Amino acid sequence: MNLSILSCAPKCYSTMRLIEAAKQRDHKVKVLNTVRLTIDLADGEPNLFYKDKRIVPPDAILPRIGTSVTRYGTAVVRQFEKMDVYSPNSSAGISYSRDKLRSLQILSRHDIGIPVTAYVDDKRDVQGALERIGGAPVIIKLLEGTQGVGVILADKLEIAKAIVETLHSTNQQVLLQKFVAESKGKDVRAFVIGDHVVAAIRRTAQGQEFRSNVHRGGKAEAIELQPEYARAAVSAAQIMGLHICGVDMLEGANGPQVMEVNSSPGLEGIEGATGLDVAGAIIDYIADQVKFPEIDIRQRLTVSQGYGVADINIPVGSKFVGMSIDKTGLREQDVVVLTLRRGGEVISNPKGSRVLKADDSLLCYGKSEHMKALIPDRPRKRRRKLKPLPSTPVTEGTRA
Repeated sequence: MNLSILSCAPKCYSTMRLIEAAKQRDHKVKVLNTVRLTIDLADGEPNLFYKDKRIVPPDAILPRIGTSVTRYGTAVVRQFEKMDVYSPNSSAGISYSRDKLRSLQILSRHDIGIPVTAYVDDKRDVQGALERIGGAPVIIKLLEGTQGVGVILADKLEIAKAIVETLHSTNQQVLLQKFVAESKGKDVRAFVIGDHVVAAIRRTAQGQEFRSNVHRGGKAEAIELQPEYARAAVSAAQIMGLHICGVDMLEGANGPQVMEVNSSPGLEGIEGATGLDVAGAIIDYIADQVKFPEIDIRQRLTVSQGYGVADINIPVGSKFVGMSIDKTGLREQDVVVLTLRRGGEVISNPKGSRVLKADDSLLCYGKSEHMKALIPDRPRKRRRKLKPLPSTPVTEGTRA
């Protein structure tokens, strides 16, 4: 395999380990400084130049895009995609993961635990937002912070409001997030490759520091990840379109709370704590994908006019409940069932004899007009009732 690593830091631990692992497996590997790649666009001929020389497209790239060059870096990854070069992390996935708000918005549509979060722009709305997420103490996060920078713990509502107003006055955008008290000073990082967690660590803050990041002095220890945490990590990675990533979770009273999905996770902390060859696992995964790459079904199967891909839910009371897939007559209507999702289980290419149950979800490919007729009206979601906080007296000058 001919592999190019996109990195502005060729001497950092992670990049050097990936080079070492690739060479140990007899792959050709080079590091390309992301910002020295130039995008050239012409009709039917997307090209890239590196230091003013046209590059020969490699078999695969491994993006290690730093936060400071996210926009340019994702444009470069997108160009490689247009040149049919395999990348384990899509340009869209990298871009989504870098925006804390957008990534939480994407995850919130799925059955994955996330901390209750609010995003507010007007100071008149801060008080209400703070109350809805549970009041103080509260976590305040800059939208584009990294390695624990821009994360503040406010233990009183008045302090939280003052911090938010101060940050807004400097044109900083922030998230307000429920403080998960039971996980104070601790979090879990799961390293996901493909559809498996290959390594996991628990990071614990030291001293009075509440942020557990290794870069802030946090201590890392290897752990055996519980199945529900592994499922949450893999699901979050797949939803974000990332096949190599670190998923950071809090250990909440009700299970995992996904905080962030990192598209360029460092290797030093997790390899040091676990003793595992994570770099080697990354290289092996990419090599396997180059031989037999995954494809985006929605992009490849919708090229035929009038055909598409759709999720069809089987609600309680549907005529399909209790029927086998064969008996539904879907195939006769030119609709093929690709996968069946039942609870946390995904059944690929289900047999025609499989009997459907209420709340099953079918990923289907076929004639769009037929599939539209099968999709029931979406029920209105019941709004979650908010628990009122104990009222506190407001003195003159304290209201925003």
